[in-house]
Formats: sequence, C-alpha cells, structure tokens
Amino acid sequence: MIILKIIGCTLIVLSSSLIGYIYGKSYKERLENLIYLENCIKILETEIMYGANPLPEALKNVYKKGNKKVSFIFDRISQALKEHKSGEVLECFLMVSDTMKKNLNLKKEDVEVFTNLGRTIGSSNRKDQEKSFKLILAQIKALQKEARLEKEKNEKMFKNLGFLSGLAIVIILL
Repeated sequence: MIILKIIGCTLIVLSSSLIGYIYGKSYKERLENLIYLENCIKILETEIMYGANPLPEALKNVYKKGNKKVSFIFDRISQALKEHKSGEVLECFLMVSDTMKKNLNLKKEDVEVFTNLGRTIGSSNRKDQEKSFKLILAQIKALQKEARLEKEKNEKMFKNLGFLSGLAIVIILL
C-alpha cells in the first residue's frame, strides 16, 4: 500500500512539474524564434537589396540559408507567390500568420510586425524598402527585449510553480 502511495505521489509531482516546464519553455521558444526571424529578415534584406533577386527567389533563398525552425515560413510565402500570379504579397504574408502564432509561440504583435514587412516589400521602391527593413528590424529588436524580460520573469516561475503545485497536491492527498 505504501509503495502505491509513493508511486502515485511521484507521478503527481512529475506530471505537474512537466506541465510547468512546458509552460516555461514557451517563453524561451518565443525569444529564440524572434532571434531566428530577425536573422531571416536580414538574409531577405541582403537578397533583395544587394542580390537584386525577384521576391519569390529571394524568399526561397531565405528558406535555404536561414534556420529551418523559422525559415519554413518564407518557403510557404514563396510557394504562395508562385501559385497566385496576381502578385499580392500581403495576402501571402497573411496566409502564414496563423502558423506563426501556433507553431512558433509568437504573439499577435510579433506577427503584426512581420505582416508589415509584407505590406511594404511588394509595393515600394528600393529606398522605401531599405527604410522598411530598418524599421522592422528595430521593432523586432524591441520585441526581443520584451521577450527576454518575460522569459527571465516567467520561465523560472512556471517551472517552480509546477513543482510546488504538485507538492501541494501530494500534501493535501496525504
């Protein structure tokens, strides 16, 4: 009987600790994905400004050169641009916004900054695009600072909260 209690208590503490770890990990993943997104946008800027590549080709190159954890989005946008010959870039950027929220743990503000890139990249000249890239990269830097602060504040809290709530449940049950 005592062995069953010990096993049950251990399972409760481990499962609640795991839940806390998963919640805490989402803050870490958001920060990492923002960093990877910044790198991909820098690659895109290089491809467009200095490589003078057409947008679908530049997006495909970003997919190849960037971190695959985030750069798959650029591949999807490239495919959508090739399929929809109308050339509406913003629509293609909006198509991946739900994927960014779900798969990359990004917030609405993060995705909004990314879609702003889609608004300007297809409908402006080279000087305006360069200004737009600088603005978007500055916004992503600010989002990274915010994500770093949230990570430092919440990651450890959720991990400890998971363990302590499991311990509290065990104490109540005993």
